[in-house]
Amino acid sequence: MFSILRLRWAWLTLLLVSSLVAACVSFMPRSNPDYQAAKPHHRPDGFVNRYAERSEKEGLWRWQWERLRDGLPKPPAEPIVGVEPDLGLINRADGRARVTWVGHATVLLQVDGVNILTDPHWGPRASPVSFAGPKRHQPPGVPFEQLPPIHVVVISHNHFDHLDAKTVQALVDRHPGVRFLVPLGVQHWFAREVRGAVIEGAKRNVIALDWDDRHTVQGRTQPLDFHFLAVQHWSARALGDRHQTLWGSWAVLHPTFRFWFSGDLGYSPDTLDIGRRIGPFDLAAIAIGAYEPRWFMKESHLNPEEALRVMGDVQARAALGIHWGTFEGLSDEPLDQPPRDLALALQRAGSVADFFVLRHGQTWQARP
Repeated sequence: MFSILRLRWAWLTLLLVSSLVAACVSFMPRSNPDYQAAKPHHRPDGFVNRYAERSEKEGLWRWQWERLRDGLPKPPAEPIVGVEPDLGLINRADGRARVTWVGHATVLLQVDGVNILTDPHWGPRASPVSFAGPKRHQPPGVPFEQLPPIHVVVISHNHFDHLDAKTVQALVDRHPGVRFLVPLGVQHWFAREVRGAVIEGAKRNVIALDWDDRHTVQGRTQPLDFHFLAVQHWSARALGDRHQTLWGSWAVLHPTFRFWFSGDLGYSPDTLDIGRRIGPFDLAAIAIGAYEPRWFMKESHLNPEEALRVMGDVQARAALGIHWGTFEGLSDEPLDQPPRDLALALQRAGSVADFFVLRHGQTWQARP
């Protein structure tokens, strides 16, 4: 117990120092190198949501104090147990669409011979430092060394639980030809932090997209279209850089399979827009975790009841619940609570929707 309290106080101290420094640098002039005045979500100093103004996350210290006082989050009620990945299935070259949950927001999507990772994270912590911050509770469902050749990586935003520098560097080093599709602004981080990242010219391997932009990748038989789409969230990676890079969700569209990856999001009309413009989808990977306390998390994270609503908004025939059970301490609910709350939401709604969860390492396969 003493060691847990000591770690929590160390993390609170780190937050205090960061907040004080951020308060100082917030007065420094900032500029958005990708600013386009004609686009309403652009600002000279960054970006803004379509249906909500910027969030400054007021109440952070109240939340941290309350969770320390109340001993939150509580441990899982039952062990979270992954499965051995079916490497034979993952490496099968039959062209069928399949999704394997690696953990948190990382899924391996395979469509028409193209292997795609969402928000890849194989690191031990979702943190800027190695000694504190959310620690991995579950190992990655697929060991990094056993991944098939990765062709495309999509990044939803730059928070540390979605963009891990060491994982990105390992992908560049070990998967020649990998292509990173990133939110506008994140390409500059790649240029600074990732050896081998090229953001301009014929050899570029990092492509930045604004909301509603599209990028096409050739599959074995037909092309895949990657659409970057607006959702309600925010970005920050370093002190004083809140909202300076974009955030969003991804649609991956192929003639035989249509997929949507939510990234992080609070509930907003953005998802209705996605359904009307891009839907329907055969499968949506929707975040269902990191939602408590609700007064603090609501504007930027769905709870399972809202996730079910989003499934309907985007017109998904099936949905996979992600963003739970992997990193400790991101929010106040126990790590195993989101699937239980999802089951209750389905029951309360009287819904027969095909909204399911996988175990770490488990694969879902589309019907032939």
